[in-house]
Amino acid sequence: MKFQPTAILNNGLEMPLLGLGVYDMYNKEAEQAVEWALETGYRLIDTASMYENELQIGNAIRTSSIPREEIFLTTKVNDKDQGYDATLKAFDQSLELLQTDYVDLYLVHWPLKATRKETWNALEKIYETGRAKAIGVANYLEPFLEELQTYSEIVPAVNQVEFSPFLYLENLKLKCEKLGITLQSYTPLVRGLKMHDERLLNLAKKYEKTPAQIILRWNIQHGVSTIPKSSNLLRIKENFDVFDFAISDEDMMIINAFNENFRVVDDPMLML
Repeated sequence: MKFQPTAILNNGLEMPLLGLGVYDMYNKEAEQAVEWALETGYRLIDTASMYENELQIGNAIRTSSIPREEIFLTTKVNDKDQGYDATLKAFDQSLELLQTDYVDLYLVHWPLKATRKETWNALEKIYETGRAKAIGVANYLEPFLEELQTYSEIVPAVNQVEFSPFLYLENLKLKCEKLGITLQSYTPLVRGLKMHDERLLNLAKKYEKTPAQIILRWNIQHGVSTIPKSSNLLRIKENFDVFDFAISDEDMMIINAFNENFRVVDDPMLML
């Protein structure tokens, strides 16, 4: 298996910097994608209750030849299940569907104004039981992290947000580094909408890599974990083939400048 860089989370847990996202995959498609990913060498699988595929992800992991302890499994509490008691119940349901007695990372999926405090309190309780090896948040921009500091006992291990060269949230990245939170990017490939950007194509040609590989490598060199989604075997393999080259410091700066605050998912600030 290829060497994979990892992040050491603030509680000492090790997490791969590259994983498979399974948003908008259902039934056999989701199960097959995880099977292919594990065979390719991925060891981080990211799902969520909201995706309605935890059962399929659990099936793929259970039938894999890869030991469970070598797989870093993330899931998230659904918006409709937020709140203290509801989150505890939802977590039990996720474990049942995933056919495991623990997850490696459990996240608050969105910072819903009415329930985010109680939901975080529930995650802290879950963490205390050891059934989630780490807890964190998703879609938490700076104001949400600042609010969280006023009532949390535990610093989130991970903050998963939309993040790409075209949405380069440098201030959030710096804040997470200061707080000891590992940043993780979803939709890093911008759902393919920027793959024909001339600047990106020029860099892909220079490094003899695909545009997607340039973006994923950029994330990794920033120390940002990234979870590109694909159910296509060739794309799954392509996205994993990013460990045999490095982008120069000069070109990293060029890619940073691609930022145009381009989002493909709702702005979390609408939750305030």
